[in-house]
Amino acid sequence: MEALSLLGIEVQGLRVRYGEFTAVHEACFSVAPGESFGLVGESGSGKSTILRAICGLAPRTAGTVRLIGAGSQPEPGSKPFRRLVQMVFQDPYGSLHPRQTIDRILAEPLAIHGMRSDAEARIRRALDEVGLGQGFRFRYPHQLSGGQRQRIAIARALILQPQILLLDEPTSALDASVQAEVLNLLESLRRERGLTFVMVSHDLGVVTHLCERLLVMQQGRMVEQVDAVALAHSRVEQDYTKQLMRAAVGFRRGAAEALSPEISAR
Repeated sequence: MEALSLLGIEVQGLRVRYGEFTAVHEACFSVAPGESFGLVGESGSGKSTILRAICGLAPRTAGTVRLIGAGSQPEPGSKPFRRLVQMVFQDPYGSLHPRQTIDRILAEPLAIHGMRSDAEARIRRALDEVGLGQGFRFRYPHQLSGGQRQRIAIARALILQPQILLLDEPTSALDASVQAEVLNLLESLRRERGLTFVMVSHDLGVVTHLCERLLVMQQGRMVEQVDAVALAHSRVEQDYTKQLMRAAVGFRRGAAEALSPEISAR
């Protein structure tokens, strides 16, 4: 495996507009190399748009995206940037080409980035790393379960050996019994590779399982930043964050009971 220096990411003053509508207002945060950082909020809060803007899939009206620890600063969305920063999308059913075998799906990013020479070894290693055997190479996506498809999506993102993964609700489309398996896989890969994660979720339980810090978003604006330990002990300041804690599926009962009476009564 190639020896790559660890990278983090810094977002400053990020604004995303679609015509007259502003989807993200002045988002600012930094993620240290090897850290896992969460973006949470209800649907429409702008969290997924931030990920798309980071990787060049949504327009940046203002602001900067900078790689921490990188010798040069490739433009978000460029080939050098995507070599270092990869994204895993929410829907494992829609993110894989239905008419391509798993082998071809995994070979495509290698071909795009001119890494054909050791493609065979990389494909084998990628499948092994996500817990799927070589027998999956020549299957089609419709022959796989939802959890297996998301493992393939993770393998595709990792096959270029990026240093940063952008995770857009990576388990929300999966059955509850499969979610924990995929989350544990992601955490294991992060520790083994020293990866940096930026993860979007509406579920605080999922985020506190995987992330060390998180940013709460509402209607495209930042509400507050909090670390996972403070969140688990209900040490948050904003009412909106407290409401998210109560609404989060699977969030532990003790945290909800510790909220202020006026929030608990709502």
